[in-house]
Amino acid sequence: MTAQIDGVGLAHVLSRDLDGEVAFDDYTRHLFSRDASMYSIMPVGVVFPRHADDVAAAVRAAGEAGVPVVPRGAGTSLAGQTIGPGLVLDFSRHMNRILDLDPEARTALVEVGVVQDQLNQAAAAHGLMFGPDTSTSNRATIGGMIGNNSAGSGSLTYGMTIDHVRALDVVLADGSRARLDPVDEAERARRAELPTLEGRLYRELPELVRANASAIATGFPPFWRRACGYRLDRLAAGPEFDLAKFVVGSEGTLVVATQALVDLVPKPRRTVYAVGHFTSTAEAIAATQDALSCDPAQVELMDRTILDLSRQKIEYAELGSILQGDPDALLFVSFSGDDEDELIAKLDQVTETWKRNSHGYHTLRAVTPSQQTALLKVRKSSLGLLMAASVGTRRPLAFIEDTAVDPVHLVAYTRRFREVLDKHELTAGFYGHCSVGCLHIRPFVDLAQPDEVRKMRAVAEEIKNLVAEYGGVNSSEHGDGLARSEFNREIFGDELYEAMRAVKRVFDPANLMNPGKIVDAPPMTDHLRDAALPPAKPFDTRLQFEVVGGMRGAADRCMNIGLCRKSTTGAMCPSYIATRQEEHSTRGRANALVKALSEPDPRAALGDERLHEILDLCLMCKACKSECPMSVDMATLKAETLSHHHDIHGVPLRSRIFGSIRALNRLGSATAPLSNLPARVGVLRSLLDRTIGITSARPLPVYHRINLVRWFRKHRDPQAPAAQGTVTFLADSFTTYTEPHIGRAAIELLERAGWGVSLAGGGCCGRSSLSKGLVDDAKAKAGKLIAALAETDTPIVGCEPSCLYTLRDEHVAMMPGDPRVRQVADRVRQVEELLTEAVDAGRLRLREDSWLAGRRILFHGHCHQKAEVGTAATMALLRRIPGVEVVELDAGCCGMAGSFGFESEHYDVSMTVGEDRLFPALAAEPETTVVAATGVSCRQQIFHGAQRDAWHPIELVREALAGAEGSRRR
Repeated sequence: MTAQIDGVGLAHVLSRDLDGEVAFDDYTRHLFSRDASMYSIMPVGVVFPRHADDVAAAVRAAGEAGVPVVPRGAGTSLAGQTIGPGLVLDFSRHMNRILDLDPEARTALVEVGVVQDQLNQAAAAHGLMFGPDTSTSNRATIGGMIGNNSAGSGSLTYGMTIDHVRALDVVLADGSRARLDPVDEAERARRAELPTLEGRLYRELPELVRANASAIATGFPPFWRRACGYRLDRLAAGPEFDLAKFVVGSEGTLVVATQALVDLVPKPRRTVYAVGHFTSTAEAIAATQDALSCDPAQVELMDRTILDLSRQKIEYAELGSILQGDPDALLFVSFSGDDEDELIAKLDQVTETWKRNSHGYHTLRAVTPSQQTALLKVRKSSLGLLMAASVGTRRPLAFIEDTAVDPVHLVAYTRRFREVLDKHELTAGFYGHCSVGCLHIRPFVDLAQPDEVRKMRAVAEEIKNLVAEYGGVNSSEHGDGLARSEFNREIFGDELYEAMRAVKRVFDPANLMNPGKIVDAPPMTDHLRDAALPPAKPFDTRLQFEVVGGMRGAADRCMNIGLCRKSTTGAMCPSYIATRQEEHSTRGRANALVKALSEPDPRAALGDERLHEILDLCLMCKACKSECPMSVDMATLKAETLSHHHDIHGVPLRSRIFGSIRALNRLGSATAPLSNLPARVGVLRSLLDRTIGITSARPLPVYHRINLVRWFRKHRDPQAPAAQGTVTFLADSFTTYTEPHIGRAAIELLERAGWGVSLAGGGCCGRSSLSKGLVDDAKAKAGKLIAALAETDTPIVGCEPSCLYTLRDEHVAMMPGDPRVRQVADRVRQVEELLTEAVDAGRLRLREDSWLAGRRILFHGHCHQKAEVGTAATMALLRRIPGVEVVELDAGCCGMAGSFGFESEHYDVSMTVGEDRLFPALAAEPETTVVAATGVSCRQQIFHGAQRDAWHPIELVREALAGAEGSRRR
């Protein structure tokens, strides 16, 4: 029977026997052929189990078909543990519940798909947390941490995952289920009598340990921070026989865990940081021992490579404002506890010690959460920022980045490490955990070049030998996987390695549990992702992709670190938050596009309906452009893809309607109030729902006959001397026709601030057409608007972020060769900036006694605004209103996304996105709280989903204007 027939038969059996979903289509298989490593292996299929019975059934069925099983959490493995030529079990989609949390016992019982931050949020209510702290805590699953024996920055205090696992519910290689926990000799003997695979474990493993006692005692690397090999040392060490801890770090090669009972630790009430500034990385590393003498919780390094990359991202821009000078490296030293005075004394101690020994030129003290936010955001994003430096297939690769040595050797070890890199002419970023001698060093290598592959292997072997010389470990927290397992025989010696192979045979006689990791591994240079991709076919695109490799290169920038799977902060990725499906993450869509654009006829592949299904739920919020470290711009990629889909299948009527939103709104305004009647007639709304697909569940916008253009023609302000010059106000399709009061407020404020206002109200920016893949139509509209705007050199402002920032972003991608486009883009400013300057200069006076005084303003920023310029200017303006408390809401995307929330098939997803964080946050606010939002879509979603009115921030400033009459809203 061939593997293909096996796959077909297996898919049938699994679909019949499992409650969870089963996917064997080519696109799903491709998405799960990659993780965050440099490897790619196509699986047979993917299962999304709902419970342990599904897992057992899947393992049994795979075993009968002779198909390996590959467990997977978030797919953030850096060494290739979660890919393989078998059946992938994705635990993150359904098996993600916290089943019990016992504050008194300080334990949690969780399904293995629970995300680390999810557990920590639940535990925080009881003053507890899960000890190991990974930088990927917002998407890494507990199961994945168990598989790799993860550690993180807090391991100096809390050790590794193995130190926090009490018991595991597992599925064994034959599909039977077992509970692994510590047992005394009597219980071990009892279990050894079982005529099952579980019984065999308790019979044969003790004998295997006894037979290899000498190798176990001497064969493991002496340094404690180990995430390599099978932990026979743990099995031999204690008075109890503990298979739960033994299988931690086994990378799914021995058992498949389904539930875990884990320990929780007290969460320190306070953490403070001393951030040393150094003129070189070597100097920072040399300061580590002094830092360790002060008994810190963590000592973390960040070099210039990471710092420079952070300066290029809006999300991390704040860091530059708090650093002193231009450091070549930073050393983060943290102290945690409950007594603030003791912690401050620790800061004094490390500062004084460094000063006494001439380490560094400045020490920044970060005591309060507000002082720490920018620092910690960059520190936890070091991996992603480093990956962002990739150029084409030249990427910083994880093949020697998990070594660790005793910190006393770190200075000498790092110096010699750099000498190896210099010899091979490789550059790398340095960051990581100095406190435990683990630096994540990633050389830039192009695996599409055979010579570079050979160089990578040579470096890997030299570093492995260097690690051994210093008594260190080759895998200290990221595991062996495909990157390092090949070297385990040499690292552990023949006798101990053969004992590990025997362990594998006891647990997995047929070698079907994630084979090829830890023992009997292929060469580290097999299955390389970039080497496996065929050359990209020549392919003309309507939009410009300014990266190596064009459109495919833009999609293939994704290195699968999975930040788009986070769900507790930021906006990326709203549809993944709603569905918890890999294909609806930015990573999933990017990989799907890589597959399509690697086909012999990429133009035809872009019309594939399965690909269209994968891209369909992308809200084009552009959060990925700023929050993805690699800036994978899925909104632009989707627009280009849709245009080719239309070429093949035609343009749907609804897309034409929404693409012509300015003309539609202009007509609605001209015929108001009659044009507003259909919104109130149920029969007409139902007809729109059935025939065009515009949902009847959501209110339609209200058209205003006195629109912004008509009002402006009659408007004259004798108090506006235009002392500041002239500014062009972009009269977008929504501010003009459905919310003209916002445009009026902005214009009145600008005039009172001394600006003369010119209204650009004659054209559409093309944003709505572009969102529907009508790229040629969008270009035509953009060209007309650009021609009009290019006639002057005045600043250009507006109130609707999605339209205003189209001038800065999408127009450049649509018309890269037109010099007028850049000239217009460079003139775009936020109206909030001009008004804040006016308030500070005294040209605009806001009164102390407005109705807003004493109110709390809750601000929700538009996704496009966050992606392009951030929300700092809006927050600054709101804070100029006297007597108000302004709070920015971190609630992600609202879920509306322009026309997306009006579309019948997308309405439920739109509301689910809003219900994730936005609606609950608003529901928690008293009626006296004033809600503000910059986007028209956001305000519509807030009104519909939370039953709250939302003001544009400009309106609120207008309300507080000194000498102004009462409220001008509506």
